[in-house]
Amino acid sequence: MPVALVSDTCHYLPREQVEALRIHEVSLYVHGSTGARPEREVTDYDAYYERLAAGGDLPTTSQPSIGDFLAVYEPLVADGHEIVSIHLSGGLSGTVRSAEQARAQLGEAAALVHVVDSGTACGAQGLMLLAAAAAAGAGAEPAAVLARAQAARASLDFLFALDTLEYLRRGGRIGGAQALLGSALKIKPILSLNSEITAVERVRTSRRAFERLVALAEQLAGNGRDGWVVQHTHAPEAASDLVERCRGVFGCEPVFVSEIGPVIGAHIGPGLLGIGATQRSLLR
Repeated sequence: MPVALVSDTCHYLPREQVEALRIHEVSLYVHGSTGARPEREVTDYDAYYERLAAGGDLPTTSQPSIGDFLAVYEPLVADGHEIVSIHLSGGLSGTVRSAEQARAQLGEAAALVHVVDSGTACGAQGLMLLAAAAAAGAGAEPAAVLARAQAARASLDFLFALDTLEYLRRGGRIGGAQALLGSALKIKPILSLNSEITAVERVRTSRRAFERLVALAEQLAGNGRDGWVVQHTHAPEAASDLVERCRGVFGCEPVFVSEIGPVIGAHIGPGLLGIGATQRSLLR
């Protein structure tokens, strides 16, 4: 492909899709008692989320360095590629800023690197990447690849239910969900992500949160957003149940189902269940 795709690790696409589509990754970092580790090297998600649930100090996270980005950008440019680099919302992380700073250090080659703030994360970021990959795989020019990614973003919604707001509060990423704090820590909030985390509504039980996600999926399907995904954190059975219900809603299989990894997981904790969708035609 003349256009190479780069992203950070916070899309959480299934590994087989990342490899098949030749998406180049720059890893964020997780800091714990044993030091800093690249997120993509933390592979035992069960153990990670069990430690989070056990309490104690939360792990911290950090963005990739400028050098991390240059290590990916420079070989691609040297091989004759233009680069579309799609990243985690700048409202949540400095990752996209590191990408921009790395681009600036490429001199004349900086014009070959197009850095995109997705304004989102996780499954929504993944759908943007899949849309870009579809265009790039068809041989589109960089402007068309960028346009496809932005079109997917414009039609995207990603909604998720949390078991608790406590991890967001402790990690300082509470954003627009601040209004739900206080006694609301005992509820099951439904949130969205548009540059920052935003409150959608509050419900009292996990079952009610599940049914609201199904109802929100019905709204997405009714608006023609049939390229759908399900993601979770340490909740595979609930995710499987949501996939089963949403097959009937959308009348097709999900684009992907995956577990959110340790960087975003450090800020939301175990028990997240999310549904997102865009127009499937943009992914082909």
